[in-house]
Order: sequence, then structure tokens, then C-alpha cells
Amino acid sequence: MMYATSSRFETPNGSRYLQQLCKHFGHKIPATFDETSGRLDFAFGPVTMGADEGGLDLVVHAEDEEGIDRGRQVMESHLKRFAFREDMGALDWSPATETA
Repeated sequence: MMYATSSRFETPNGSRYLQQLCKHFGHKIPATFDETSGRLDFAFGPVTMGADEGGLDLVVHAEDEEGIDRGRQVMESHLKRFAFREDMGALDWSPATETA
């Protein structure tokens, strides 16, 4: 069984952050992306992303709650680093209906 959790970061720079995250992690893990969608294949499970003019959607997939927690932590900490110019608070994560 796969668990999934999702969050949205409201920003006009969603595409830029999606591409930055994929390029950054692509040096260490498989990463595929274009301007509006991306996928990162972490050991804990895949992370999928979608960007539009209003923000960036993230979905973390994992086989257990520990993987979900790790995925949220990794994605949120890196996104905060890339979006340091924006007033980004903690992301609000919720169970996702999507599973990979």
C-alpha cells in the first residue's frame, strides 16, 4: 500500500521552483520535468509536482508514515531554501487522493 500526502505553495514562481528542485535533486536521484510537471524518484518513494500560474503542488508518496515524514521534510526544507525571497510559512500537508 502506498501512502500519499499533498500540499500547495501559492506563488507566481511555481514553475521556476519546480525546475530548480528537479535540477538540484537530479544530480543524486532520477528526476524528470518540464515547465509544469516534475517527478523525483527518492528511496522513500516518488514525489510528483505540478506548477501553474498560481503555485506549486507537491505530492509525496511512500510505503509508510516514516517515508511520508521524510519526504515532507526534504521537500519543504529545500523549497524554503529556493523561495527565501518569499514569505513562505510551513506548508499545510493533507492526505492525498492520488497514489503512484
